[in-house]
Amino acid sequence: MRKLLALLLLTIALPAGAAERPGNLQPVPDVPPPPDFSLDTALEPQIVIIKRGTDTIEEHRVAGKLFMLKVTPASGASYYLIDEKGDGKMTRQESLDSGIRPPMWVIHSW
Repeated sequence: MRKLLALLLLTIALPAGAAERPGNLQPVPDVPPPPDFSLDTALEPQIVIIKRGTDTIEEHRVAGKLFMLKVTPASGASYYLIDEKGDGKMTRQESLDSGIRPPMWVIHSW
């Protein structure tokens, strides 16, 4: 049985290996240089850390425009003031959590 299977595989593989190469082959072109990923420094966020007494305030700006403040008081949890609409009015968030809470019920356990 094994000899028959080997003979069958050999008869299938021989014609595939004996195929002629086409005469119109072209050389493969050179690899192009990698793209330039240098970033525009005006779009990089700038962070300025300000110490006021025992409190720390981090100002986050993009292109010179303030979009977020992180306030870390000496006692208590830090909070964020975020300009969500870009109109200069800051809204307070206790964390950068989105607030979405998917249901996590136990359906079955064993």
